[in-house]
Amino acid sequence: QVQLVESGGGLVQPGGSLRLSCAASGSRFSINTMGWYRQAPGKERELVAAITNGGSTNYADSVKGRFTISRDNAKNTVYLQMNSLKPEDTAVYYCNAQYFGFNYWGKGTLVTVSS
Repeated sequence: QVQLVESGGGLVQPGGSLRLSCAASGSRFSINTMGWYRQAPGKERELVAAITNGGSTNYADSVKGRFTISRDNAKNTVYLQMNSLKPEDTAVYYCNAQYFGFNYWGKGTLVTVSS
């Protein structure tokens, strides 16, 4: 059983930056893929960015060039650096881990981009 705990959400003005962190625990082996999803009010959950334990990354088109995903395999932690934030980035951001064929989710952290 993998547990994920997110941190770093909050209120930020348009154009600002935030860094999200997600710490994983409970895995005996390296987690293959970790990522961030988001869900805005009235919308479906969508992939924001993902990274494998080898460092390969994947981004949603809407965040390319603004967001950067990274991970520390030794700490089983994944980060999401979000720059040039826009009001449409407002959502609950969820950490995801894919481990031995199962999907694990954090409880989410709210990011609000507003002036």
